Amino acid sequence: MINESKNYNELLNSLPFNVRNIIIKIPKNIKAKMEEIRLRINKPLMIHIDNQERFISSEGRIVDLADFAYRVTNDDCEKALQLISKSSIYAFEDEIKNGYITLKGGYRVGICGKCVLENGMIKTIINVSGFNYRIMRECIGVSDEIMRYILKQSDTIYNTLIISPPQCGKTTLLRDIARNISNGMKTLDFKGDNISIIDERSEIAACYKGDPQNDVGYRTDILDSCPKHLGILMMIRSMSPRVIITDEIGKIEDITAIHEAVNAGVNIITTVHGNDISDIIRKEYLNELISGKEFERYIILSKRKGAGTIESILDRDLKTIFKGPYRKDVD
Repeated sequence: MINESKNYNELLNSLPFNVRNIIIKIPKNIKAKMEEIRLRINKPLMIHIDNQERFISSEGRIVDLADFAYRVTNDDCEKALQLISKSSIYAFEDEIKNGYITLKGGYRVGICGKCVLENGMIKTIINVSGFNYRIMRECIGVSDEIMRYILKQSDTIYNTLIISPPQCGKTTLLRDIARNISNGMKTLDFKGDNISIIDERSEIAACYKGDPQNDVGYRTDILDSCPKHLGILMMIRSMSPRVIITDEIGKIEDITAIHEAVNAGVNIITTVHGNDISDIIRKEYLNELISGKEFERYIILSKRKGAGTIESILDRDLKTIFKGPYRKDVD
């Protein structure tokens, strides 16, 4: 939900004036469940809520028909780009070419438009015509009950792979696991350990000018906006982590870097898109990690009871050691 205590005004002030006033009018119970705000040029204003895209009227009400929704204008889109870039497109060029800008407070704005290429690589995006304001959802304590399955002993962590379809809370869970390992857990007699986070898409820590906007613990070092396969090796050489955490592996370069980390005695906790373990076994490259038993825990997520539902936890032999569905509600 929107966390009004966590730089909520930064989110509002990054919206064009007309849209900002509409969002302010939305009832609190609806705002509390919003996951995304969608602006598309000459299209209806929409929000993502309860796993649905809903139209929003000029009065801040959910309406069923697009004809009754507020129509986003070209001026709205131009103003939105000025606001999220602080009127300095050049300063945010590296983020823009990756398709998003991170705001203070951990909110992230995805953008789309016309890509400008240079030597076959995206240099920047112009004629921006769509914005996806993703609402940061930090759920402190969401991993507390499952940490006993991730901690092997008081000073050792299992290599863990979180398997999840999109928008099922994998990054939220991963972030809280990082916090617990970094800070330690008295209830499990775990004192905490040094963590390196490779945050390729700035979603885990959500750094803003180097300052993590999310609580990822005080023994945590963050490499922001760095490709996973490069960052993993950099952090092993430079920061001496006991644990490396990263999100959404899949490329052969990621798998190779994970092999090297495990061989170097560094624990890995990461995520991958999929519905279940059989999904992952069928994916090229990932099967190597499973057949080699490099991961010792698999956490399967779904939306059965809402985002963050844990369906099961498996050991390295793919035997079920926890059976859900389980979902912890946090404030």
